[in-house]
Amino acid sequence: MGASTRNAGFACIGSLTEILDDLEHMPADAVVQLVNLRRKGLQLLRSRIGDDRMDYRENGSYELISDAEAPALARLDEVNELLGGILPGPAFSIADGKLPGMGIVAKHLVQNNFEGELNTGKMMRTLIDLAIERGIEIKTGCEVKGMDESPGSVTVHLQGGLSLTADYVAVCTNAFTPALVSGLDISPGRGQVLVTAPVKGLPFKGIYHFDKGYYYFRELQGRVLFGGGRNLDFEGETTTELQLNARIQADLEEKLRTIILPGRDVTVEHRWSGIMAFGGTKQPVIRAHSDRIFLAVRMGGMGIAIGSEAGRMLAGLVPA
Repeated sequence: MGASTRNAGFACIGSLTEILDDLEHMPADAVVQLVNLRRKGLQLLRSRIGDDRMDYRENGSYELISDAEAPALARLDEVNELLGGILPGPAFSIADGKLPGMGIVAKHLVQNNFEGELNTGKMMRTLIDLAIERGIEIKTGCEVKGMDESPGSVTVHLQGGLSLTADYVAVCTNAFTPALVSGLDISPGRGQVLVTAPVKGLPFKGIYHFDKGYYYFRELQGRVLFGGGRNLDFEGETTTELQLNARIQADLEEKLRTIILPGRDVTVEHRWSGIMAFGGTKQPVIRAHSDRIFLAVRMGGMGIAIGSEAGRMLAGLVPA
């Protein structure tokens, strides 16, 4: 319940300004590797589940570019060339001609040709069904308190004095992992989301990003789902508490009414938060922690995109 069922349903590989920001902090080959991991993860997820069973759609993916971000457009071809070896065509193109019909406030619009949207509740339900079909038992509702590793097994301690013993344990608890495994570069990052009431004549579909990916919104059955703003309060949002941040929720409402739906009367019907995991780099941690404990954690806010491939990689590490 921490992240997978609480995200905004974006199947993303990264926006133009986000990738340019990554290039300021990571080597170019590492950025390409990360984008490729996201793409491969989405391809595996779609082939495993099927688009219809999670309402996967490609109604267009766009990034809003402000005056301050306009210099990024000069590097669009550079980024397309950088990603050319892992994508079947250019990732980004300028789509300013579509702006007037969307009613959105932005100076420029960049289209991403390799992103989509999905219903995360249906995705998780289908993954659970597939696991059960293969004889995998899923147990929830009992907190794991810790683990002890011996030469031949791992004992997992549960609340109430219960315990389980296994040959190997895979830890995939993302931002909550430091409670079980110490010494990891993992910090939680809470994300805030709101959903409007149905908006009559909503003039756009698809998914949208702005401000280096820190804000994101989409059309959802005639409503607007809008999330982000973690960059307004990094310290306050470095938490695993599933609560709302009043300052960020107010900021989302302000941007909803001035950027996304200017001049429209709109009502917010739902709000929630979800917990992501970050570190000194955006690369996930997929490795052996010890002889019998393995990790696939720190999804960097891209768990939907990279989760399936991370799981495949993890499974290859655990002895048969």
